[in-house]
Amino acid sequence: MPSPSSPSLATLVVRDVSHERGGHPVLERVSFSLGPETCLGVVGPNGVGKSTLLQIAAGLLTPTSGLVRVDPPIATVGYLAQEQVARPGESVRHALYRRTGVAAAEAELADAAAGLGAPSAAADDRYATALARYESLSAGDFDARLGAALVDLGLSDPALAEREVRTLSGGQEAKVALAALVLSRFDLTLLDEPTNDLDFDGLARLEDLVATRRGGLAIVSHDRAFLAAAVTDVLEIDEHRHTGRLYGGGWSGYQAERAAARDHAAEAYATYESQRSELRQRAQRERQWATTGVSKEKRQPRDNDKAQRDFRINKTEKLASRARRTERALDALDVVEKPWEGWDLRFTIEQAPRSGAVVVRLEDAVVERGSFTLGPISLEIGWADRLALVGPNGSGKSTLVGAVVGRFDLAAGARWQGPSVVVGELGQDRRILGGTGSVVEALMGVTGLPLSEARSLLAKFGLGAAAATRTASSLSPGERTRAELAAFAATGVNFLVLDEPTNHLDLPAIEQLESALAQYEGTLLLVSHDRRLLESVELTRQIDLTAVATTGAGGENGAVTRLFRHRRGGR
Repeated sequence: MPSPSSPSLATLVVRDVSHERGGHPVLERVSFSLGPETCLGVVGPNGVGKSTLLQIAAGLLTPTSGLVRVDPPIATVGYLAQEQVARPGESVRHALYRRTGVAAAEAELADAAAGLGAPSAAADDRYATALARYESLSAGDFDARLGAALVDLGLSDPALAEREVRTLSGGQEAKVALAALVLSRFDLTLLDEPTNDLDFDGLARLEDLVATRRGGLAIVSHDRAFLAAAVTDVLEIDEHRHTGRLYGGGWSGYQAERAAARDHAAEAYATYESQRSELRQRAQRERQWATTGVSKEKRQPRDNDKAQRDFRINKTEKLASRARRTERALDALDVVEKPWEGWDLRFTIEQAPRSGAVVVRLEDAVVERGSFTLGPISLEIGWADRLALVGPNGSGKSTLVGAVVGRFDLAAGARWQGPSVVVGELGQDRRILGGTGSVVEALMGVTGLPLSEARSLLAKFGLGAAAATRTASSLSPGERTRAELAAFAATGVNFLVLDEPTNHLDLPAIEQLESALAQYEGTLLLVSHDRRLLESVELTRQIDLTAVATTGAGGENGAVTRLFRHRRGGR
């Protein structure tokens, strides 16, 4: 059994951490702890500071105030980000060296060893600490483990480890990101959006890794199925107050407790509003009665009986006294703040008039993209068909989407598009709002909206004045996805094509996307690995590209050609 000081029993404590960026608060007194058995899900809207919090916990950022402590101090804390931009010239091997902490541990050990030339207790201690960290990361056998991990993840080409990361396909990059988790030996691990771009097999592997991994984990993710399977606790970052609230009981416990807390807050505010309104009305009524009664009695006494007149004046003055007591009771009422609702996406997808019975038809279509070939494939999509494409990374889903919408030329076969078809495509690279102008200018160009309406639409999607004036390329992936969904909300389409639409979206936006798709009555082509999304969206067909004939890099060699034709019973 490990000793209490063993790094495998390491604990990370984050206490009252606050952080500012550009003079604006990002986090306010956020606290949490990671024990050996903790798997903490960190959730909140895009831009709320989740990644910032993980970077502070990993020691990569210094907070404005607060405490971050690791016990024992020798324990290693690793931050594995879902990297968006590969480093120029960096090979897969060196990228994994860096991401797993091995490169830094080797450099520290070599530097500490060089300082052993002169006898010094401090130098000896530094070397001992560096050696312990090097060994705890299993850095000595990293190369042996690297080859085995890549093969296990389906990257069997021995030359792949030396390839530049920027030359990999999207599916290969996702597997390399998963390899970083397989190879890392951190005592405490912080994962930032690990589910992005993973296929079903990758998601299953990730869930197994998280379930069997030693030491505490903190995970930023918007994948609800993954969070439900993985986390023991949830930390929610409040976008209004920038504070954090911890929930126990896993994902289901978080959802139940959060819903109960919201109901309680709404009830408390409703009770407060009712009491305040009642006291205000009573005070006003009593004050009015008192004022009216005294004035009337003095102006128009009902008789000349002085005693009765004094009695009535005294009675009205008592009413005034009651009014003052009521006002004091109103002032003493404990104020309950109205629950802050924040950004609430409520949008529909504007529909163009319906198209003909056949939307798109592919006949023996072959698509060639570099060394990758897909097909021949025959596919017919009819009006109001709701079709999902699934399959592992590299099976050709995005390639088939490009052929369906006419973005890729066919090497063989034919494509036909029906009359009156208006395509709206959300690609993985979020290319709709391009150019060098501002986001609001790009939206105006795509939708034809005037400036005021374009700004209002972006604000509805959580993109305020500051974001609207930036270039589209400067937006975060989540912000860019929101901006392009805003274009769909204003542009009439009758054939909606969504390629991994939930990547980088926060949970509220995903739920509202599901709601919008439920109301959309046109034709839908959906590519997604989001299991909850696929379960919630009504589909007429689901096509698995696993067995479709593909050759070349990123694809599975096969001899099967599938024929998909649309046979509808009506929807």
